[in-house]
Amino acid sequence: MDLFTYRNGELYCENLPVRQMVDSGIGTPTYIYSATTFREHYSRMASAFAELDPIICYSIKCCQNIHIIRLLVDQGAGMDVVSGGELYRALKAGADPSKIVYAGAGKTDKEINEAIDAKIGWFNIESEAELGNLIHIASQRQTTVRAALRVNPDVDPKTHRHTTTGKKETKFGVDIERARRTFEEYGRNKSVRLCGIHLHIGSPVNAVQPYVEAIEKALDLILALRRDGFEIDTLDIGGGYGADYSAGEALSGKAYAQMIVPLLRGQGLKIILEPGRSIAANAGILVTRTLFIKRSGDRQFVIVDGAMSDLIRPALYDAYHFVWPVAPGPQYALTERLRDLNMPETVRVDVVGPVCETGDFLAKDRDLPPIKRGDLLAVFSAGAYGFTMASHYNSRPNAAEVLVEGSTFRTIRRRETYDDLIAAEEQV
Repeated sequence: MDLFTYRNGELYCENLPVRQMVDSGIGTPTYIYSATTFREHYSRMASAFAELDPIICYSIKCCQNIHIIRLLVDQGAGMDVVSGGELYRALKAGADPSKIVYAGAGKTDKEINEAIDAKIGWFNIESEAELGNLIHIASQRQTTVRAALRVNPDVDPKTHRHTTTGKKETKFGVDIERARRTFEEYGRNKSVRLCGIHLHIGSPVNAVQPYVEAIEKALDLILALRRDGFEIDTLDIGGGYGADYSAGEALSGKAYAQMIVPLLRGQGLKIILEPGRSIAANAGILVTRTLFIKRSGDRQFVIVDGAMSDLIRPALYDAYHFVWPVAPGPQYALTERLRDLNMPETVRVDVVGPVCETGDFLAKDRDLPPIKRGDLLAVFSAGAYGFTMASHYNSRPNAAEVLVEGSTFRTIRRRETYDDLIAAEEQV
């Protein structure tokens, strides 16, 4: 799934030892990404769904560095954006505006005007109120835009409650029962051409059946709308496809496509996909350095310089990330990453950060080789919803980001300084 491998007891990203990169001056904590892994994951998804000739819109929110966006644009990717800032990033990276879809439940008038100026492909509409506002703005500007109505198919993707978006009780989209009424009220407007249906049921979704159920409901809706005289030419089936946080957890793009493609074959629809996590998660790691080893009661803590302000997923979602030393030695070499390891002389520890919160942890109850001060740890599958969700909590400067290609690497985001923390405050 990725190009992070152990050779002679030492972790490599593509053809570079991770320890060598860190010691060369990039320091810790640092996100390290594999360019080839990004390309291969995108290519596999594109190949799996090739029969449908889809527009594959990379979900910028999962990993937003402009250098990575540019890398995927060069592969032919469109972009899925959810804010004016993400649209700005996409355009700066050279994305084709006609292959940009714009979702999000609270688009401001300023953001809507920016998207109209950019001539994006589709607005993904989250509510009747938003649609009415878009019609107002577009008519005032005497222009026409395309839009897809986001529909909640009331399908349970069986994922975390914070990332379930396809049920009725979410802030996103409209109930499938309301969709026909929405089209009846707005679907013949000349300023906003309501010509598509958008689905996004949640993330990560490590099963195909929820997608099948959602798409079948969407196709029934499209058939009914076409009978009512509406021209529906686009179906955006969203993203949320899983990634391997532990070995064998996620399905391949091919496995999703084998059940989804037959449903969409011959439907006369332009298909849009919005993958993010499945492309980015296993293309990046967070490298952090051990500061102290501490025993408290029956628990042993490995305190590192990476924190919830760098990677919040464990604290926010109770998410699992595999953690292992960067250079554990040959006796602890791994051929694959596993959730439970039974190796000699391991110690059960919690890996925690320096932020002043009990919830600041990267891993709990993990069996690791003996760790000492200064040792580097790799937090795997950190390429999605890692750096992009970082904060300045406790006035901690953001980590650096590094992109590896073959035997070379380059910094794609420098490490922040204390001056960066107060720059916006001093400029007022």
